Amino acid sequence: MSENNIKAVIEALLFASEKPLTLEQIRGILDNLSNEEIRVNLDQLKQDYEELNRGIRLIEVAGGFRLVTAPVFVSFLKKLYKQRQVEKLSRPALETLAIIAYKQPVTRFQIETIRRVNVDGIMKTLMDRGLLRVTGRKKAPGRPKVYGTSRQFLEYFGLKSLEELPKVEDFLKEQLKNENNKEGLQLQPQAINEEVGGNEGNTEAAQSD
Repeated sequence: MSENNIKAVIEALLFASEKPLTLEQIRGILDNLSNEEIRVNLDQLKQDYEELNRGIRLIEVAGGFRLVTAPVFVSFLKKLYKQRQVEKLSRPALETLAIIAYKQPVTRFQIETIRRVNVDGIMKTLMDRGLLRVTGRKKAPGRPKVYGTSRQFLEYFGLKSLEELPKVEDFLKEQLKNENNKEGLQLQPQAINEEVGGNEGNTEAAQSD
């Protein structure tokens, strides 16, 4: 298979996939290529899009690769989808998600201690949307579950890994900047950084994610 055909196949795979594709997934289809060869073709494909000023871009996110629209054309896309109803995360859900993202692994009790409200409904919503996962159980009375963010969380926020998480203040500001509600947040950013019941250690990993 020629180099151009390899790039075309990879492009087709990325276009057809609803989720980011990992190097291993691509290699499983193009089993005659190594990860290094696939990476070279991905880099070339990314360069092609940028140099030709194409309407799409190739990005690395959540441990994989996917095709997205070029940011410069966002104003046109907004016009196309102006009637589309997009389900956004509520302010309380974002506050809860921020706590989990920055303090994981963390128990439901620790989250409620910081937020000072019951989070049962919010936790269910975040779990149903695939943004959270149970990572294990805490070695404490009752052996409560501990939670962390999922790969879907990385996809939702366009992150390669948790190392790319912005500062707490920026995380909340970015996700809430378009809201019209002018009321102050119930959760102050510094609250996320408070130590609550020692969440490090004494946690058994879950058997499966």
